[in-house]
Amino acid sequence: MYVVTVEFEVRAGHERDFHLRMRQQAEDSLNREADCIQFDVCQAPDDPRRIFLYEVYADEGAFQSHLDSGHFKDFDKTVADWVAAKTVRIWHGLS
Repeated sequence: MYVVTVEFEVRAGHERDFHLRMRQQAEDSLNREADCIQFDVCQAPDDPRRIFLYEVYADEGAFQSHLDSGHFKDFDKTVADWVAAKTVRIWHGLS
């Protein structure tokens, strides 16, 4: 199991567009990538500009395929100017 967490800080004024596009990205990943097992999108209860992703892939290769996919590249390009900060962390399942 290969887990990726991502924390975004969205620029003020772009929250709605980012939220819509992020939910579409999660749906695309789950529907188009056989080895994308889970893709959760969360929002901080006190700040709609703070978004947290929890993604689970079968292995590192599956995540690399995700990064190489057309739908990810389109998402990344679309939201680039809407994001003030982004932190990506990689985790390995213990079970």
